Amino acid sequence: MDLNKKSVLITGGTGSFGKEFVKTILAKWPNVKRLAIYSRDEQKQFVMAHEYPEHVYPNLRFFIGDVRDFERLKRACQGIDIIIHAAAMKHVHIAEYNPDECVKTNIGGAENVIRAALETNVENVVALSTDKACAPINLYGATKLTSDKLFIAANNIRGHKNIKFSVVRYGNVMGSNGSVMPFFLKKRKEGVLPITDSNMTRFNISLQEGVDMVLHALESAWGGELFVPKIPSYKIVDVAKAIAPECEHRVVGIRPGEKIHEEMITASDSFSTYDLGKYYAILPQTPVWDIDEFIRAFKAKKVPVGFSYSSGTNPEWLSIKDLRELIIKYVDPNFQVEKQYQLN
Repeated sequence: MDLNKKSVLITGGTGSFGKEFVKTILAKWPNVKRLAIYSRDEQKQFVMAHEYPEHVYPNLRFFIGDVRDFERLKRACQGIDIIIHAAAMKHVHIAEYNPDECVKTNIGGAENVIRAALETNVENVVALSTDKACAPINLYGATKLTSDKLFIAANNIRGHKNIKFSVVRYGNVMGSNGSVMPFFLKKRKEGVLPITDSNMTRFNISLQEGVDMVLHALESAWGGELFVPKIPSYKIVDVAKAIAPECEHRVVGIRPGEKIHEEMITASDSFSTYDLGKYYAILPQTPVWDIDEFIRAFKAKKVPVGFSYSSGTNPEWLSIKDLRELIIKYVDPNFQVEKQYQLN
């Protein structure tokens, strides 16, 4: 895949993922034709534009706009070859208390991205999903599941247009805005870490791994796949022990809409899920291509009926030592614990 002659637009481009995606694209494909950052936060765009001055990065463009605004989004998509849809309302408890706003952004915004892509000759669309979209119990997850379904079904209405839509679904991104590790690092100074539930687990992925997964979808998707990475899990209590073993770990109970364990593939999904090696792919029930050809092309293996992929039963786990190493690598390079806790 060569993006040097392509024009790429990323919605939510000033978020944690967007910034990592931009950094990766400019490093790998410095001659990308155009890289458009589409977001509604002017302050974040102001800061990011200073990091990438126009005289050094003339191929980088910034668009103030909301995915709710179809006309503005369509204008931004003019001449674009690839869309990465990362814009979303993602905080579970905020979505629970502002449900209509979450629906407008996560579902209405998805519909607008699809319409804009179909009306402006875009070639490839990859939408970011979340583990919370799998068997959702909160509004955020339900809106993202709906978004996933919209993007997958968009392949059926493309007609003769040369365009494909795919989805990537992954777990908590290490060090991203609102994630547990930066939160615990901040709370460490107060001497008390609030633990929602002592049994809680989560999947873990780095920002770069998330970017790599999107690039994989751009290169490999035939249209309609929902890609899921094989990634490790961690226990929330282990994150607390890794970051602040000297602090009080106070169980405060789960917040509205939270799960004890997250899933990315349910047993019901197993009937259409294939193992691709590094990733799983949940294939569309009405694909626009031949499944047998797909299996041959990717040496795909059908997962057993009843297979599920949950952070609580995941065979791969991060230890306290692993977590500390990852925190230093991805979250805070200056992080350290006192000597008496280093072996724990």
